[in-house]
Amino acid sequence: MATATRFAFTQPSSPGTEFIIELTDDNTIAHARKILSGEEKNEVHVHGRIVKRTQPYNPKFSFHLDPSTIRFFSMAIEVCDANMVYVEDHLDEAGGAFLPGGHWCPWDSRLSREVK
Repeated sequence: MATATRFAFTQPSSPGTEFIIELTDDNTIAHARKILSGEEKNEVHVHGRIVKRTQPYNPKFSFHLDPSTIRFFSMAIEVCDANMVYVEDHLDEAGGAFLPGGHWCPWDSRLSREVK
């Protein structure tokens, strides 16, 4: 099993705000590093399943993404797209008609850095 590695992503729709994810899979960590280096140009957006619980590494939000569900994509269905601040503000609705199954795939998400 990989050493847990954290990355930050931003969304132009939430300027100045970062969301921190934790990756625990070697292949996913390698993929994230390829995105940051510019080697990966297609599957660059974050997708994962929401857990309605704060994590110490992402204290600005009342939710995080389950590390075992995080993947990267180039295109996804619209029903899982949302702004991080909107998700926070409507977290009680997430998992129903809003973000069915708790899947969140912000289309404008872009990894910004590896968190040391």
